[in-house]
Amino acid sequence: MAKVDCDLSVSTVPTAPIAGQKPGTSGLRKKTKEFMSENYLANFVQSVFNTLIEMKTPVQGGTLVVSGDGRFWNPEAIQIIIKMAFAAGVSRVWCGTGGLLSTPALSAVIRARGKGFESFGGFICSASHNPGGINDDYGIKYNCENGGPSPEKMTDLMVEWTAKIAEYKICDKIPDLDLSKPITYDLGDGKSVEVFDCVEDHLAVLKTCFDFDSIRGLISHPDFSMTYDCMSGVQGPYAIKIVEGELGAAAGSCKNAVPLPDFGGPESAWHGHADPNLTYAVELVRDMGLNKEGLPIASDKPIPKFGAAADGDADRNMILSSQFFVSPSDSLAMIVANSDLIPQFKDGLKGCARSMPTSGALDIVAKKKGIECFEVPTGWKFFGNLMDSGTHYFPDKKTYTPFICGEESFGTGADHVREKDGMWAVLAWLQILAKKTEKSGKLVTCEDVANEHWKEYGRNYYARYDYEGVDKAKAEEMMKMMSDKAGSLAGQEVGGMKMKTNDIFEYVDPVDGSVSKNQGIRYIFEDGSRIIFRLSGTGVAGATVRLYLEKYEAADGSLNQHQFEVVKPLAAIALELSQLQSYTGRETEHILNHSVLLFARCFVVVCRDL
Repeated sequence: MAKVDCDLSVSTVPTAPIAGQKPGTSGLRKKTKEFMSENYLANFVQSVFNTLIEMKTPVQGGTLVVSGDGRFWNPEAIQIIIKMAFAAGVSRVWCGTGGLLSTPALSAVIRARGKGFESFGGFICSASHNPGGINDDYGIKYNCENGGPSPEKMTDLMVEWTAKIAEYKICDKIPDLDLSKPITYDLGDGKSVEVFDCVEDHLAVLKTCFDFDSIRGLISHPDFSMTYDCMSGVQGPYAIKIVEGELGAAAGSCKNAVPLPDFGGPESAWHGHADPNLTYAVELVRDMGLNKEGLPIASDKPIPKFGAAADGDADRNMILSSQFFVSPSDSLAMIVANSDLIPQFKDGLKGCARSMPTSGALDIVAKKKGIECFEVPTGWKFFGNLMDSGTHYFPDKKTYTPFICGEESFGTGADHVREKDGMWAVLAWLQILAKKTEKSGKLVTCEDVANEHWKEYGRNYYARYDYEGVDKAKAEEMMKMMSDKAGSLAGQEVGGMKMKTNDIFEYVDPVDGSVSKNQGIRYIFEDGSRIIFRLSGTGVAGATVRLYLEKYEAADGSLNQHQFEVVKPLAAIALELSQLQSYTGRETEHILNHSVLLFARCFVVVCRDL
């Protein structure tokens, strides 16, 4: 332990409310320069502490986790939060080495470090997959004592505090501390900062979920090879230690594994946008023998049998095998279908869930296996109550764990933590492949698993389009136009398809009874096809309109069509129903253009003003 002689006196700094400090589905995200402006970060952090104290969270004398994804300005922000934490009455702060913790690792630390549940919560400085840098994006999120994102009742109170804040408190005479290596700083008066290896707690939790020996057997198989693209985000240290160190993958299997403050910046192949999809993870996609449409291309070097990618804060994942892409919706359904091969679920699953825009592939698996399945709004916090149901938080409610959940936006996870977990998803796939390979005697790939799955459950053809930086007022006007017609189209034919219902998705939480309204516009047809529109809560400028198209093909149908051919009729209907071009001024021809649509194993086309 290192003794630090310092003045722990608390300074009270006058301030005033700053407009726009309302967290979205994944915390507060703005441009980095806005966060760096006078009092911006301090106002929000103080509002969180005020909220916690008002809600009788044991801040006084408690332990707080503070770390981030390594993006630009994280080192400075973490030092500010540490000093404000002590001013709020915190006794101990936990930080990952280098100020690094992936979002799932922060959840693991809150839940499992020490004796477990020693911390009352934690700040994660991250804007997830959004680009990092002084001219790009910054973010911060508070996670609660269960390791999960703040529920709406808490974020609503935070927003109230941001609107009336008049001062913040900080122990500004504490010197900045070196967070580069494991060490404990004794600041006196019962105050301490403990810096620990950023990987160790997450690794310990993952070892309780998977059979590492079995996965090592797969990785050592003579026909197996893999690559894991960390996209210069926080996953690098975890991938190197777990995939190469613990599991024995060849050195260099984990690429772009050094966290950078700008995630590689404009010079990188992904332009600093550490987002694991076909559009941005261009190095991995090329290495796996695919183009940005998910179609096979020739390669002048051997193609790995397994590929994966992570985003900036390592909660998202992308899964591929040689010249084959597994969509996030299918990945979720396939993990659930094969969950009996994962030790974490040796006693069987009790529940599963998906976000509303995610395809219904999961529902089909859950129905056949007799597992309770839930459809929730977008945002990982909505899975939290389901995973905590039946625990001391909700002791009189039904237990749904063991539990698996996921979103179409490349987020997959389970109840070992309360965040989506990119490393968990990769290990889940490796575990499934390992067990199937052991049983078959020959190497089984992701493509093999997918084809087997579709032959049993059918296939949900699926596509998503993002329109970023849209004028917010126009986007809201378009959404209101569609909302005003809710319930009025049932029984009508649109584009040759009969409408079953059109509504505004509303979620009543089965655990705490809370109601989340206006969670997206749904058009559901008699054949089960769906068109979904929603506004995203993860952008930093303007509005992002997301359009989702889905059509189911039964197991005895045509399972290897191009996505375009299947969803093209729905795309035309979606444009008619939304009048998207009229409201947003955006070109929509690309949706009907065979050359740029993302095909059968696809995810997203980004339509963005440059």
